[in-house]
Amino acid sequence: MSSRSRRAVVERGGAPRSTRWLARASLAGAAAAVVVPVAFAGLRTFGLLLVGLIGTAVTAAAVWWILTRRGVLRVLSVALALAAPAWVLLAYTRAHLTWVVAVSGALWLVAAGTGRAALMRRAASAATASSRESAPMAEHPASEVRHPFLIMNPRSGGGKVNRFALREKAEALGAEVLLLEGPVEIDVADAARKAAAEGADLLGVAGGDGTQALVADVAASLGLPFLVIPAGTRNHFALDLGLDRDDPAKALDALRDGVELRVDLGRAAGRPFVNNVSFGAYAEVVQSPAYRDGKTRTTLELLPDLLQGHEGACLTARAGAHTFSAPQALLVSNNPYGTGDFAGLGRRARLDSGELGCVGVSVSSAAQAAGLLRGRRSTGTTRATATDVVVEADREWIPVGLDGEALRLRVPVRCEVRPLALRVLVPRSRPGVRRARPPLDWRLLGRLAYRGAP
Repeated sequence: MSSRSRRAVVERGGAPRSTRWLARASLAGAAAAVVVPVAFAGLRTFGLLLVGLIGTAVTAAAVWWILTRRGVLRVLSVALALAAPAWVLLAYTRAHLTWVVAVSGALWLVAAGTGRAALMRRAASAATASSRESAPMAEHPASEVRHPFLIMNPRSGGGKVNRFALREKAEALGAEVLLLEGPVEIDVADAARKAAAEGADLLGVAGGDGTQALVADVAASLGLPFLVIPAGTRNHFALDLGLDRDDPAKALDALRDGVELRVDLGRAAGRPFVNNVSFGAYAEVVQSPAYRDGKTRTTLELLPDLLQGHEGACLTARAGAHTFSAPQALLVSNNPYGTGDFAGLGRRARLDSGELGCVGVSVSSAAQAAGLLRGRRSTGTTRATATDVVVEADREWIPVGLDGEALRLRVPVRCEVRPLALRVLVPRSRPGVRRARPPLDWRLLGRLAYRGAP
């Protein structure tokens, strides 16, 4: 079907036949998942459901107590979190209903899979029609690069620079490489400015997102293209640029066959960030000197006081016309996150919207904590978008996580976005940005299945 035909289908209010059949298969799977227990368990279905609900509620409460208690109470909560699912499984087994639950669960998985596939196809059709937000970022012709200057951190990502021979491959392409090694700490921003003054016409980094942001800020201020080599641990910026994180050496292909993307750059209190800046509970945790050596242990030690409000700053944030009052955690991102995972924070579909995303999390009970899994529909999260966000607190200095780096900044902290400030050179051939998964909406599936509504 041509793009004009698909546009006409959407505008008329219809949906492709394959989408409608996927929606029907999803609803049929969901119905079968309900019918199977009723057919084979009879009246015991209600007892089966009650046992499952009680087990789920007890497990959620136990997990909340694990996060908010210490000592003996935490140990007892761990035991309860393990015992509740075991009790549910034992109850089903003694009633000879384990296989019924397994079949019903498999049908729910089929229903969810086909339903999400239908919604993704529907979203793709809508994007084809007219949605700029779902369109890929525009590619621009790349200027010729004659003197690239790359900064590489051999310690990042467990030694990816050496494992993938990034220095050797870059130098073979004519790049000058500065390795961050030795006892003397190098100011990467100063090194990048010096290289540019000496004739470098491209700046790049093989390292973590914090180092990427510092050099990207220099490149943006000088109008030079910037090369991202995903040699860090998580490489969220590279992921949202559509780069191959499994083989960072492929990013070097941009030096011989590349295109440019124009993307936004964030700033918090004058400091650059490419991903996000966090305030509240997470920022408090990463400040601890013990965090780097024992992340899980340190987090469990500090979370009880942070979640119950005994420690940490009381925050207030203004994002445009929206005000966040006393969130336990606040995340300001360079472009809004999608809905792909926990608390609605997934990948960013684009990096050129000219807006900051702002997500506040407030959790005071086990029910709200469990509700974070609902993403955008969670009652524990509040979302907004704005071109600037101002964070205030009940104290003069607050801890901040800037692209994962622990800092302390004076309040108020002003976050802003610099639209299209950064020219990023990427390989012409790359994995690309995967379309965000839409939330599972059963009412919309019903309309798609029986009316073909867009």
